[in-house]
Amino acid sequence: MNDATPDDLGRFLTVADAAELLRIAPTEVLEVIRSGELPAIAVGSARSWRIERSALESYIDALYEQSRRMALWNQAQFTEIIELTFGDSPRS
Repeated sequence: MNDATPDDLGRFLTVADAAELLRIAPTEVLEVIRSGELPAIAVGSARSWRIERSALESYIDALYEQSRRMALWNQAQFTEIIELTFGDSPRS
């Protein structure tokens, strides 16, 4: 892996660049591109994928939002659980 910072990479990232930034395998980046979750364009005669940096940032922001919502949903599930008490006096 190279030591390029995100600012050194320019407007468009390769699949390898995105994989390095996300710390995942390039095949995983290709999976999210093919699923439509991560917008990308195929350029050149080899039809190599390029991901716009802002699209990758939006994808990351969406993942954070998804995680936040899942955490809230999981917390909400526990609000309906009846609290069990042991002893004679119920809690208020």
